[in-house]
Amino acid sequence: MALGGLIVVAGIIIAPLPGPFGLPIALVGLAMILRNSFWAKRLFIRAQYARPRVVYPFRRLLRKRPEFAPVMWQQMLRVEKLALRRGRGVLVRMRKRLRRELRDIIPVPGLYPRTAM
Repeated sequence: MALGGLIVVAGIIIAPLPGPFGLPIALVGLAMILRNSFWAKRLFIRAQYARPRVVYPFRRLLRKRPEFAPVMWQQMLRVEKLALRRGRGVLVRMRKRLRRELRDIIPVPGLYPRTAM
């Protein structure tokens, strides 16, 4: 549990630096604390009941086989929705074009569902 705490502190220290490296490091530390501490599990369950939409991505990342790409995609869509309340036409078109191009380049079954034509 102490190692998890040190990793969380390291993530917080790294967070102001350029790049998104602080948050993933802090999340790894929090996951270590959550797996080894009864009180942390209890707080996590309380948070899950209070704010299920906020906690759900963390639950998906704590599974034995975490789904990184779908979780990141979902969070990107949420941030886009929060940042731009109206006038999202440009970003929606860019996102759909990017998704189409990635589907053609990286054919991962089940990651990008095909639409019926």
